[in-house]
Amino acid sequence: MSAAKALSVWEGRCSTLDPKPNVVDHYSDPHIALAMARLEAHYFVNEGFITSNQILEQAYRISEIPTVIVHGRYDMVCPLQQAYALYQALPQAELHIVRDAGHSLMEPGNIDNLIKATKAFSLSLA
Repeated sequence: MSAAKALSVWEGRCSTLDPKPNVVDHYSDPHIALAMARLEAHYFVNEGFITSNQILEQAYRISEIPTVIVHGRYDMVCPLQQAYALYQALPQAELHIVRDAGHSLMEPGNIDNLIKATKAFSLSLA
């Protein structure tokens, strides 16, 4: 349990731009910590269930799908270079680098960009 909590709290601390005690508290909850550790360990052991560079090498398969990539500039979990490489592989995609956000979906700038993208998608289908 201590290893699960350490991993989970580390992720919680790295996920937001500004420290958020409520996020750390959430990630330190034993049920959340254990679930998070099990899930992440499962993916790590299985190398994410993909081969190295598989997404970039096969991006052509989704090149016709409208794509918006939203990425926090200060994301410490997934480096910005990964989002940029995907954007380069998908020339029709939009890339939104949120200047005041980290990894968390709950960062205000990330939320704003994701809602705008969702609305734009819904209007394009109407």
